[in-house]
Amino acid sequence: MYSLTSIIALGATIFAAFANANGASDKPCPPTKADVQVPACPSTVTVRFDKTIPEQTACPLTTIGLCYTSTALNLVFTAYGETNFYFDPSQTTNGDIWAYEVMEAFIYKGTDNPQTYFEYEVSPNNVTYNSFVYNPSRVRTTGAPFDHAFISDPFGDGFKVTTALDKPNHKWVSTSSIPLALFNAENPKGTNWRMNFFRTVTGPTTYPNQQLCGWKNTGKASFHITPAFGTVAFI
Repeated sequence: MYSLTSIIALGATIFAAFANANGASDKPCPPTKADVQVPACPSTVTVRFDKTIPEQTACPLTTIGLCYTSTALNLVFTAYGETNFYFDPSQTTNGDIWAYEVMEAFIYKGTDNPQTYFEYEVSPNNVTYNSFVYNPSRVRTTGAPFDHAFISDPFGDGFKVTTALDKPNHKWVSTSSIPLALFNAENPKGTNWRMNFFRTVTGPTTYPNQQLCGWKNTGKASFHITPAFGTVAFI
């Protein structure tokens, strides 16, 4: 006769063997490997791209250095190969700066394909565009709702940006800081987000036509395709 204790132990052994054979474990599954791992400042990681979307032809190199503090996401955008530094000097915060030359970050806290996300843009004259985007179709389907909720006082809310033009070396650099409170995300270490990064290139002889450049290819001439967002882990 088997004792109750030995029966329980035998059952546990059989269950463990069955679980291991089927890939199960009592340990948590490791997170899916992110496209980029963002460290705490002052360490940084750099995202780079030099292809147009959707064609994937040559585009001037763009880099974004990323790091985080307990209260902010810091981004250093660098646009190389710049020849026009093209912007409308009459435009102010949240104007249609996207119609000229800008560098952009689309940001979402979470791992799914978002329907609402934050759009941040900066132009060569240090003007920014700051808005939550409502895109319930996730791909900006024609006829579907598509709307914006602007951050009306970004500097009062803690945003920071400084842009420097280096015309002899054909580049411009924008150093930006975005408050994490915007995403209810103070101390983001260990969290996973979705993001994409873009740049528009145009000039006086080509405007209003633009060259659209991006980190993750959206598959069409639109930035607002959320299934294409990359995966970002804060480490």
